[in-house]
Amino acid sequence: MILFPPPLSSYPRNSPCYGQRVKMENRFGSKPKPATIKLKPIEATPETFQEFGQVVEASDDGDLFSSKDAQLDLTHGIPRLYIMKIEKRPLEFASITHHARVTQCLGSIGGHEWYLGVARPSLSENLNESESDLAKNGVKASSGHLYEPPRVEEIRVFKISGSKFIKLNRGTWHAGPIFKAESMDFYNLELTDTNLVDHTTHHFKENGVVFFIDD
Repeated sequence: MILFPPPLSSYPRNSPCYGQRVKMENRFGSKPKPATIKLKPIEATPETFQEFGQVVEASDDGDLFSSKDAQLDLTHGIPRLYIMKIEKRPLEFASITHHARVTQCLGSIGGHEWYLGVARPSLSENLNESESDLAKNGVKASSGHLYEPPRVEEIRVFKISGSKFIKLNRGTWHAGPIFKAESMDFYNLELTDTNLVDHTTHHFKENGVVFFIDD
């Protein structure tokens, strides 16, 4: 278990603790070095990933549409399907992103092994009254929606291997694709303007941590 101090933003500005943290950071010239949290990856299957979206595997030619196929929401814009080339993504991450208006699909061309850090959706519509603390911790995204930042203890890492792709539910936090190879190609299904108007990012430096994939 790693213990780390709360982020500076968690203290009221008029509290003694806030002043002490500011003095400490000024004294040492920078914030304390982030603590590294090591996460063991979970093999992505339809069962293990269902809280975050879907794992879609190969089906026989001629099979009819079913719940095993990607359940998509592309109603808020024009769909964009493209191949993205990614280089040098080491097994670590310090930020995480969600898209509130679209279900995103990601898959490795060639079925190579890759990883994805995730946290469950925390849009206001996803939270019931017992879970939600929006009045205290809610953040308004630049695109206008309200959400809670992801909780450090809820971050998970999945390993995706073979002929399958990931469908992320709307609002699912994700970091990646991440991989061991020098470069990889991925197909990506989202909207034409997803990266322009629907790209909300949380930086874990606010929590004083970074994540390392232990595999």
